[in-house]
Amino acid sequence: MNPNLILPVGTQVVSRVEVKNSANEPLCVRGAVGVIVKSPTDNSHAYLIRLPNNVEITLNRQEFSIRKHFQNEGLQQAADSLSDYNLYEYVIYRCIVGSRAFGLDQETSDIDRRGIYLPPADVHWSLYGIPEQLENKENQECYWELQKFLILALKANPNVLECLYTPLVETATPIAKNLLNQREMFLSQLVYQTYNGYAMSQFKKMEQDLRTKGKIRLKHAMHLIRLLLSGITILKDGFVPVKVEDYRQQLLAIRQGDMAWDEVNAWRLSLHHQFDQALKNTSLPERPDYEKANTFLIKARRNRSSLCL
Repeated sequence: MNPNLILPVGTQVVSRVEVKNSANEPLCVRGAVGVIVKSPTDNSHAYLIRLPNNVEITLNRQEFSIRKHFQNEGLQQAADSLSDYNLYEYVIYRCIVGSRAFGLDQETSDIDRRGIYLPPADVHWSLYGIPEQLENKENQECYWELQKFLILALKANPNVLECLYTPLVETATPIAKNLLNQREMFLSQLVYQTYNGYAMSQFKKMEQDLRTKGKIRLKHAMHLIRLLLSGITILKDGFVPVKVEDYRQQLLAIRQGDMAWDEVNAWRLSLHHQFDQALKNTSLPERPDYEKANTFLIKARRNRSSLCL
């Protein structure tokens, strides 16, 4: 609640106090519903509230709640019980991605950890749900809930696919190892639309930045070229290349500003052409294996459920 917000006329509210008249007779019971018919100019003054029987009372802001907030209070308080769980304890897969996995790191490069968590059944099945991801920005960590991770992988999300193929794996439970053994089910021609489309939109923004600001984010440009190289390899060879030894020097030249923008852009256009050719010749299916992913998810959750019994 914003204590300085003045609620408008027409807002439905719930009384948190009982109100009596001068004869000590109740006008309004605690929990009564009403509607604001006159708002004050500041929260040091009272609101005029009309009850369902057309009786009007005055209440200060701390004496009532907005009705929709009042209804959610119990759920919110119960949902706070999630704080009793350290959901990071349920991480089933932890890996390192980013510059260190690509082989493009410097001494000052962060260690970016990503992965999957699979919460206990009683938490997952509760009324209050679970977060789709756990994120600790200070430690550069992000863990997706298993279903969210699978959906992103099926959509050919580059960050998620790289999690499945990075050589730098720190934690992998049997469930996670089973997933890694089936990771090819996520590879499809959707890689072309996802990778190619993102690179096109981002290069367009960079060209605009050059016109308006006279500069671009060189590190971002480097990773966009790397993304196109990765997408082409996926379509041609059926796996996600993470480490980029063959192109390391050229990519670092972009980041360090040693490669002219015209050369970077020419390389990008050439890669788009190669991407088109790779799409024509790929043996990857048009779509990923949704049924296999669904079967894996159900089995993983049943496994977690049996552990919680």
